[in-house]
Amino acid sequence: MYDIGRSKRAQRAYSLDDIAIVPSRRTRGMDQVNLTWRIDAVEFDFPIIAAPMDSIMSPKTAIEVGRLGGLGVLNLEGLWTRYEDPEPVLEEITAITDAVEATRRMQQVYSEPIKAELITERMREIREAGVPVAGALSPQNTQEFASVVEQAGVDFFVIRGTTVSAEHVSGIAEPLNLKRFIYDLEVPVIVGGCASYQMALHLMRAGAAGVLVGFGGGAARSTQRVLGIAVPMASALADVAEARRDYMDESGGRYVHVIADGSMGRSGDIAKAIACGADAVMVGSPLARAVEAPGRGWHWGAEAWHETLPRGQRVHFDPVGTLREVLVGPSHVPDGTMNLVGGLRRALASTGYSEVKEFQRIELVILD
Repeated sequence: MYDIGRSKRAQRAYSLDDIAIVPSRRTRGMDQVNLTWRIDAVEFDFPIIAAPMDSIMSPKTAIEVGRLGGLGVLNLEGLWTRYEDPEPVLEEITAITDAVEATRRMQQVYSEPIKAELITERMREIREAGVPVAGALSPQNTQEFASVVEQAGVDFFVIRGTTVSAEHVSGIAEPLNLKRFIYDLEVPVIVGGCASYQMALHLMRAGAAGVLVGFGGGAARSTQRVLGIAVPMASALADVAEARRDYMDESGGRYVHVIADGSMGRSGDIAKAIACGADAVMVGSPLARAVEAPGRGWHWGAEAWHETLPRGQRVHFDPVGTLREVLVGPSHVPDGTMNLVGGLRRALASTGYSEVKEFQRIELVILD
């Protein structure tokens, strides 16, 4: 602990940029590395989830991610559930270059009500493609649309916000009782953001199948600027991984998956997140570089169009390749933004590990 003046003490925390992986005494062939990840009854070829952001996930791209072996999560509060055909709206807002004008226009187009029938239709479209189905809602809209999502036949229900707690106190509306809500659902729930040991333990006790660690990618920096909230990812993952271990002892062996959600810009970040204790990662910005991305190179999250307190502007990326190339290669750039799966596989092979779970025990160093 460090003193901040005379009356306040603070803990030192580390981001993924502050640490590095230490090679072990052996290496392995790439063919000996197994990246499969199982959560609940569903197995994936690699532990990468596409974030529920309109700029990267449409029903079409969610299907493609599923066919490649990962999990694509559709934002059920986004343009695809507000408009029958959102393509003209996407074309309009991605054509605006002025940041203030873009924020104002997004606030307008996202004021269109969410339509339950479109949630059903979008989930049906993904399910009929024969890939795992996942949809995300914010805590504010979870109770209103939960039954619609469940009846749509999803494999995973994602509750994703800037910060999500098991207990929410409100004098205006009836709060979401997360423990009762998860207990009543017939599908596994992945919930976050979360960044501390105690918060993670509460979410695990509420019945979450997976806990999202972080504040959702590119919004993290703007969340710090607007709200003053930030916890560096390496420290947050290590704390939540400790909560997972303690909860396993407490619950008699129930395992809750830890999913890094934020700061996953390159394949090296994915490797370091797993080395800190994550079972999987949720990625956003790398997929915005795919030519199929609905955002046409622009990338934004739900925070960017908040009706009263937007935080986080759109970011523009030059396309580097197809969604397949970004995820599973081959890569044409040397900076770790393509072939994310290959980068993770190489990290395990180079340090002598054959399984993701084993790789969580790798030695780390702090960089000066």
